[in-house]
Amino acid sequence: MVFRLLDDELIFPDTALAEPDGLLAIGGDLSIERLLLAYQSGIFPWFSEDDPILWYAPHERCVIFPDSVKISKSMRKILQSNVFEVTENKAFERVIEHCAKIPRVGQDGTWITNEMQQAYIKLHEKGLAHSVEVWQNNELVGGLYGVKINKVFCGESMFSLVSNASKTALIHLTKTMGFELIDCQLPNDHLMSLGAGMISREEYLRMLNS
Repeated sequence: MVFRLLDDELIFPDTALAEPDGLLAIGGDLSIERLLLAYQSGIFPWFSEDDPILWYAPHERCVIFPDSVKISKSMRKILQSNVFEVTENKAFERVIEHCAKIPRVGQDGTWITNEMQQAYIKLHEKGLAHSVEVWQNNELVGGLYGVKINKVFCGESMFSLVSNASKTALIHLTKTMGFELIDCQLPNDHLMSLGAGMISREEYLRMLNS
């Protein structure tokens, strides 16, 4: 069953009631309070430009445990060569803007709408959303952003303008920022090749709130 949210009522239904594809609710808004409640409950928004706000809570979650991230020999050489400089929270707005512009295979346009961008920028200004930036010759060439809930980083999107830039951002996130779990939300071949795996909704919620 898909539930309809009211703008003036800050509540989500039980995530166990989500559809098989994870769709749980429709409507509501992208206020800081609602977004924070959503992430604390294992829910995230995902919708296209002309769609209403859709909220998802997958029954299985794609995640990366920091100790399980796969770093190839060639990638280790790149990291050791210092070809990239990595920073945190230095260019959040530019990272989310790049993530919105990067073409995605099988997708027309972007789900990172202007409304979504402004909502996450507000989260960032409150210290709730974070970015990792990858620079080469003082140019921003890769990065990622997401929301921090306790010791879980709820990843939203990443981008790469040169080879291995987004991998560098992800490795930095897993190895140096102190998170116990990286939530990738939904699986894809790229994430699985980097060491991502699937856990149940129940296990995810347990780790999210521990």
